[in-house]
Amino acid sequence: MDSILNQTYFFKFIKFGLVGFSGLFIDFGITYIAKEKLNIPKYIANAIGFLLAATSNYVLNRIWTFQSNNPEIIVEFTEFFLISLIGLAINTLLLWILVSKFKVNFYLAKVFAIALVTMWNFLANAFITFNPERLILTYASILFFTNAFIPIKFQNVLFKSIDFLF
Repeated sequence: MDSILNQTYFFKFIKFGLVGFSGLFIDFGITYIAKEKLNIPKYIANAIGFLLAATSNYVLNRIWTFQSNNPEIIVEFTEFFLISLIGLAINTLLLWILVSKFKVNFYLAKVFAIALVTMWNFLANAFITFNPERLILTYASILFFTNAFIPIKFQNVLFKSIDFLF
C-alpha cells in the first residue's frame, strides 16, 4: 500500500514539476518583460511573473496533475492562490537574501527560489487544495486547535458558527 501511495505522489510530483516548468517560462517571460522592457522594479516584476504563472499552473494542475472534480472551483482556486502567495513570500525573501546579501545574479537566485517554492507548493496543494479528504483534516485541525487553545465555554459558540461548513 505504501509503495502505491509513494508511486502515486511521485507521478503527481513529476506532473506538478512539468506544469511548473511551463509556469517557469511564463514567470521568467513576464518578469523579464516587466523588468527590462516596462522598467518595473525587479521585485514587483518578480511578483507579477510569479502570480501569472501561479494562475496558469492552477488550471493545468487541476485538470492534469490532480484531476480534480471539486465543483467549488472558486474555493479551490482561492486555496491554490493563497498557497502561491505564501510561496511568493518565500520566493521574494529568498531572492532578496541571495541578491542583496550574497550578491548572486538576480536570475540565478530566481532559479534557486523557484526550486524551493516548488517543494512548498506541491506539498501544500497535495495535502490541502487537491486533497478530497481535506474537510476531515480541516475539522480535525480545528478540534485540536480549539481543545488546545480556546476555553471550553467559547468552543460551543465556535463550533455552532462553523458547523455549516461541514
